[in-house]
This record gives sequence, C-alpha cells and structure tokens, in this order.
Amino acid sequence: MADRMHGRPAPATESEVRDWDDPDPSGNTYTKVAFIDLDLTEVANTGAVFEQCTFRGVRFNASTHTDSAFVNCTFIGSSFFDSTFTRCKVLGSRFDRCTFGLFKVAGGDWSFVGLAGADLRGSEFSNVRLREADLIRVRCEGATLRGVDLSGASLQGANFAKADLRGSDLSTVDPHTVELSGAIIDMTQAVVLATSLGLDVRPS
Repeated sequence: MADRMHGRPAPATESEVRDWDDPDPSGNTYTKVAFIDLDLTEVANTGAVFEQCTFRGVRFNASTHTDSAFVNCTFIGSSFFDSTFTRCKVLGSRFDRCTFGLFKVAGGDWSFVGLAGADLRGSEFSNVRLREADLIRVRCEGATLRGVDLSGASLQGANFAKADLRGSDLSTVDPHTVELSGAIIDMTQAVVLATSLGLDVRPS
C-alpha cells in the first residue's frame, strides 16, 4: 500500500468491489471500500462520496465527476485519460503511479493531495485549491493552471515550463528549485517571483 504524505499510512479498507456491472456511483456514499481493476470508462458521476477508499488499477478514462468527494482516498496504478473533475472535493487523497493526459479539473478543493512525480503535461486546472499539496517533481510542462491556490504546496523539482500560470498563487514557488522557463505569468506574479529571487522591485 502506498504511503501517504508526511508518513501517514493509507486507510485500511473493509470491503472490496471487483465486479461492478453498469456502475453509477452518483448520489451514493462509500467508506473504506477497495475498488480493484474496474473499468469506469465514460462513467458520469454526480454527487458520489468516497471516504478512505482505495482505487487500484481502476480505469477512469473519459469519465466525468461533478460535485463529488474523494476524501483521504488512495489511487494506485489508475488511469485518468480525458477525465474531468468539476467542483469536487479531493482532500488528502494520494495518486501513486497513476497516468493522466487531457486531465481537467475545474473548481473544487484538492488541498493536501499527493501528486508527487505525477505527469500532468497538458492538463488543465482552473480555480482549484491545491493548498499544501505534495507536488514535488510534478511534470506540468504546457499545462494550464489558472487561478489555482498553490499556497503552502511542496514544489521542489516541479516543472512548469511553458505552463499558463496566470492568476495562481505563486508565493511559495522557489525559482531556484522549480522550472519556469517559458511559463506564462501576469505582472503581479512577476513581482512575486522577482522578490523571491532577492530583487528589490520598485516603481519607476
């Protein structure tokens, strides 16, 4: 089982689902359930709540998740190609050896999430809370992160080359340890980054 951020173990599960015909979790609540090797491709989930669940080898490709919650969940070896999360709460969840691609997140709270080392190239995050998230060595080249709250996030070794970061909180970004070449930023962010480099920014 994957370790969680700060050394916390993943929650133990109490039941398993390995065969789910015509899955539709909308409106249901699942607690401490292990979902193993399921195909949730193109599932349209609205309002489901997953608490302390584990998803191992689950295919979320082209699925949509709206106003749903994945709280303190663990995703292991799962795929999220062309999946969309809208206004979802993914607090404290961890993604381990998962694959993405055309991944979209609009709104919602992803604080304390663990995405260390994830390949999020070309993904889109808009108006999302990623406070204190583990984004160490995350690959976001060419990604869009507009209006994202990255306050307190761990970003050492992250790659945001050619990413669109406009409107995002970059107060904890260290330009010495984060790749930012070609990234698109606004004037306010430019001042923040210049200050973090030790420059004395003054009006002309």
